[in-house]
Amino acid sequence: MADDTGDDQADGAAAPGDEARDALAAELSELLGDAVVESHVEAGQNLWLRIDIEHWHAAMSALHDAGFAYFGFLSAVDWTDAPEGRYEDTEFDAAGVGEEDDEASSATAEETVRRGGGETRFQLLAQLHSPARHVAVLIKADVPEAASSDGSSAPASVPSIIDVFAGADWHEREAHEMFGLVFDGHPNLAHIYLPTEFEGHPLRKDFPLLARAVKPWPGVVDIEEIPPELEAQLEAEVMAEFEASGAGT
Repeated sequence: MADDTGDDQADGAAAPGDEARDALAAELSELLGDAVVESHVEAGQNLWLRIDIEHWHAAMSALHDAGFAYFGFLSAVDWTDAPEGRYEDTEFDAAGVGEEDDEASSATAEETVRRGGGETRFQLLAQLHSPARHVAVLIKADVPEAASSDGSSAPASVPSIIDVFAGADWHEREAHEMFGLVFDGHPNLAHIYLPTEFEGHPLRKDFPLLARAVKPWPGVVDIEEIPPELEAQLEAEVMAEFEASGAGT
């Protein structure tokens, strides 16, 4: 089992709650055993465990029995890159524009993706809370793809957990509708938002946004700098109104 708990914490005093989350990560890793692939503690904010999808149902059941009996949410992530991009470029997409501002944050963003992403395109996640301990844990699992009857690939089916957490019912239906995940044992994976005859899964990165292919997103608004003389005039007017109101006395 790989464990990067605390690797990314800054030197010096730990943020409040880190020791508790570190201890909880160790406790839950021992509870779930070989099901745990890795764990991560975000200092003072969050704890997540990535588990083997084969142990999804058993792990959720074990966590429920261990006191994490409040179900928060279940969803999915498509980690693949969007093949069609944003359909258009803005001035900020030009070579060299904004690079200085992005340099400081790019490494952090890449590290976040490295920690959060798994080894497959689709990832299942659910958040559970312990009402007695006032703490939450995010459970992730990589969902492999399997060949479908038409030769294309699709996410492998995963066991439903509605027999453990009844509140996961609509969440699994939404993940099925939007990402195409199939939950074995769910009695009714009917659409919630989309028409029954709707084809495709809108939250997949490769789902074509045909409306935006015709009419692109507004994109980043081009902001024109205020001329210095106008800026000085506006500032003088604001100060004059401020003083006239008596707020400056």
